[in-house]
Formats: sequence, C-alpha cells, structure tokens
Amino acid sequence: MRPGRPPARRSTRDADGLAVASFVLGLVGLLVMNILLGPAAIVMAVLALVGSTSRRGRALLGLVLGIADLVVLALLVTGNGLVAWNFGG
Repeated sequence: MRPGRPPARRSTRDADGLAVASFVLGLVGLLVMNILLGPAAIVMAVLALVGSTSRRGRALLGLVLGIADLVVLALLVTGNGLVAWNFGG
C-alpha cells in the first residue's frame, strides 16, 4: 500500500460488487436453486451494507430478494412436499 493512497477506495468497490452480486443471485434464486442462492444473496447484501456500498438500493434489493427466495422455498416445501416447481396439475 502506498502512503498517499486511501485504502477505503478498494473496499467501497468491493462492497459495490457484493451489492450487485447479491441482487443478481437473489433474482436468479427466485427461479432456480433458491435453497443456495437465497442465503448467499442475504449474506452478500449484509456484507455490502456493512462495507458502506454506494449502491445501497441494490444491496437492499438483494436482501429482499434473498428473503423472498427463502419464502418461495418454504411455500414449495409446504405446498407439495418437494423442493421443486410443479407446473402441471
């Protein structure tokens, strides 16, 4: 690390990347693998918010989508007893 360079720049960029990743994982998790992608989206969103991301809205959306993934998972398990979508009758 150079003496004239502030270290906060990299951590903010990392937090911004985590915010975007949590949003994408939460969104994809609504359709597939919500048992894995939901918790991952929640953890990444919390880490991005703790890391003071400049994309706070995207991190919050990732958090909400991660929670929605787990709600969808709970509905699927209680509805038909399987962790799978059932489009047929």
